[in-house]
Amino acid sequence: MQAPAIQGGLDASTDVAIVGAGILGLSHAAAAIKRGLRVTVFERSEIAVGASIRNFGQMLVTGQPPGIMLDLARESRALYLGWAGQAGLSVRANGALLFSRSGAEDAVLEEFMDTRAPAFGYNVRLLRGAELAGLYDGRFSQHRSALQGLDDLQLYSREAVPALAAWLAKQGVRFHFGTLVRHVEGGRLDTTAGVCNAQRVIVCSGHDYQTLCAEPLRALQPQVCRLQMLRVTPEDGFRLEHAVLTGLSCTHYGAFADLATARRLATQIEQQRPELHRHGIHLLVSPTPYGDWIVGDSHDYSQDARPFNAESVDTIMLDLARDTLGSRLRVVERWQGVYGAKCHVPGSGAFSVTQVDDRTTVALMHSGIGMSVGPALAHRHVAALVDGTALPQWTPQATLPATLPVSTPA
Repeated sequence: MQAPAIQGGLDASTDVAIVGAGILGLSHAAAAIKRGLRVTVFERSEIAVGASIRNFGQMLVTGQPPGIMLDLARESRALYLGWAGQAGLSVRANGALLFSRSGAEDAVLEEFMDTRAPAFGYNVRLLRGAELAGLYDGRFSQHRSALQGLDDLQLYSREAVPALAAWLAKQGVRFHFGTLVRHVEGGRLDTTAGVCNAQRVIVCSGHDYQTLCAEPLRALQPQVCRLQMLRVTPEDGFRLEHAVLTGLSCTHYGAFADLATARRLATQIEQQRPELHRHGIHLLVSPTPYGDWIVGDSHDYSQDARPFNAESVDTIMLDLARDTLGSRLRVVERWQGVYGAKCHVPGSGAFSVTQVDDRTTVALMHSGIGMSVGPALAHRHVAALVDGTALPQWTPQATLPATLPVSTPA
């Protein structure tokens, strides 16, 4: 994982200056260079080390609630597939599998397939019986059903993010890694490499709410989410080719969480498995290109990402993974994920785009789905700045229409 080299000295001026080289910052750079603009990206670290490379690499369309989030995920999918061809990103396009392991979890998938999926055109299949038994030679036949999200993608983030940066550098984006931006105002950036003046400044500072634009960000009352993550090797050599989730995820992702069956499932989990509720645990498993898996995750919300992991939380997640995938697992790596989390301000949502002054905007994710929706959000943001239209804003999810379309078997 290596960032592109700094391209010469610091430009005195640029059309667009972007602070942050995570997926959101890089996506803004891609959108701006596509518009023919001169782009300079500043990143305080030698390589991006935040949320964008600590995650699962799951680009989930299926999990997004109907409305702007589903639209952004669908648009982001197209962008990733384009980058796969242009930048050589390794992208799996065979979808994700969400397994139900109980009657309560199965009921959520049934309600989703009967209502939301046909109403909003989710590209999914519900596998049962012979189709379920046929997955991986019957390895998952003990489950009730599996929802296959056919539009979901998967990337290996710790390689995909640097690869995207390297490709953008070849397109003319100037990168300054290891460069801290101390202050931004009116198009002027004071950095550890000198001063740069830009027609537009876009701050994509992840979960850092204090270094830049602290006052307007403080008004959002954002939090930070810390996650416990693991990389494991299946000792039986099982080659998993899909991202895997379970019914536990139905209580976390907006595509399902407000369904009546999902609310009942959440109550059941809280009563019967309080440790899952207490630590915000739901199972995600992502295979890497090298035969091992990324496993998680837990959710701990606070103002800062505390450094201490609980072994008991890792044990719960490993047990869930073993039970779901039927493999003995050997842990080869542990780390903390971290991302900017939900805000306390009423009406706030999964992302925000904030105008700070006439040349500066701040684009932030307030959820763990930046990989899923960030590219399209960035393209909409740049389009609004260039065309003089309204900045993208989060809106509540769309509701079911009064009359549902008639669904037909897949």
